[in-house]
Amino acid sequence: MGTNAPDSRDPLGLRADAPLLDAWLAVTERARAGRLTPMTTPGHKARLDLTGDVVAGDVPLYGGLDSIKHADVLRADAERRAARLWGADWCRFSVAGSTHGNQALALAAGSPGRPVVVTRILHRSLLLGLVLAGLDPVWVRPEVDPKTGLPAAVAVQTVRAALAGHPDACAVFLGDPSYVGTTGDLAGHAAAAHDAGVPLLVDAAWAAHLGFHPDLPPHAIAAGADGMVTSAHKALPAYSQGAIVLARTGLLDPARLNRAFEATHTTSPSGAIMASIDASRALLARDGERLCAGLLANVARARERIARVPGAGVLDGPGVEPTKLVVLLAGTGAHGAAVEADLLAQGMPVEMADRDTLVPVITIADDEQRVGAFTDALIASIERHRGVPRTPAVAAAWQVVPETVMSPREAFFAENETVSAAAAVGRVSAELIAPYPPGVPVLAPGELITAGAIDSLREVQADGGRIAYAADPSLATFQVIAR
Repeated sequence: MGTNAPDSRDPLGLRADAPLLDAWLAVTERARAGRLTPMTTPGHKARLDLTGDVVAGDVPLYGGLDSIKHADVLRADAERRAARLWGADWCRFSVAGSTHGNQALALAAGSPGRPVVVTRILHRSLLLGLVLAGLDPVWVRPEVDPKTGLPAAVAVQTVRAALAGHPDACAVFLGDPSYVGTTGDLAGHAAAAHDAGVPLLVDAAWAAHLGFHPDLPPHAIAAGADGMVTSAHKALPAYSQGAIVLARTGLLDPARLNRAFEATHTTSPSGAIMASIDASRALLARDGERLCAGLLANVARARERIARVPGAGVLDGPGVEPTKLVVLLAGTGAHGAAVEADLLAQGMPVEMADRDTLVPVITIADDEQRVGAFTDALIASIERHRGVPRTPAVAAAWQVVPETVMSPREAFFAENETVSAAAAVGRVSAELIAPYPPGVPVLAPGELITAGAIDSLREVQADGGRIAYAADPSLATFQVIAR
């Protein structure tokens, strides 16, 4: 299917190095020319006259990019190229996001009942991965900076102490960079894990671009991690849900990795999503340093401008991923929700906004003009809503001190009942509740429900935050383990 000729649908010339992209271009070209009569799924049959453009370009991997018998040849070729790019031994493309990747690594890490050292500012997907795998969490917590109310990284010594206290642990699982871009000593964590004879696994969902410019931190695999999950759709120009799972196989069994990956992945993966991952990988391989240089410059300019606004600040300095823009609002008196509303009205939605913090996502797809226009709108909104400066609050997600009473898996499958909020205090949670932003669980299955946890959730709710995954988002009732 491949060709090196100029292609109007491939203006950057990526298809020669991207087998899944090449196949997607070939089949969509046939559809556009009226030379495709698919007798496979999906049911829209490439017709746009039924439900419209919403299905344009939707091609399955199997029976779409190639025959059901042979499509894995293309897939494996693309994944081998990604493994080489990141210096890994094993790679799979996921169409279910880093959520699926985290759960696959959890299933690959150990057997049910084994402890695993896990950061407590984890994404909910990892916690549910522990449920699926039956692993018992040994929580490690980061320090919180009182000046910003935001978490730093987990200290290497904290992980070493957890491993020393649990010599039967099967892995260390950290999130780096964090949701707000703070980074830790991954090489030190890898050494600590390897000294204990276990793999280091890293949720690097926000970090697919790391390691591709000398002014960026190395990616997790280069820093010594054994497994890494990253979202191609977060930092790279891939379709939503596109993710990459990478591993070195010294401490992880490749056959087990494949079984774990397939256990919760769809058997009908989207060829369009997979082709976009492949295209993003090819783009990064060829132009990553140049594109990341532009990204670094754009974020640096935005940080500099925002830092000059009286009372405003940005998260910066050592231990902060240099392309992450985290705007600190407490000193301006402006409320993040009001600033977010202004930006939404101008067609500029942001990733996160709470009272004191606003986080836009800036990627290699943003040019100087786009970032400059956003920064103009942001500064104008801050000035419009300026008020009395305040001390930043520590969000509920960053101050969780869990008391685990039952394993997450045991609690997930236990009988439960619904009780009032007052009656829930002192009971064991049967549900996972995560305020958005930032989506880090405040309560998890098997943890003791405290009055402080309920109060912190109510504060998020009163401040306009979303209470996600709770059976009762009003927080009037909670699901608890039946006595």
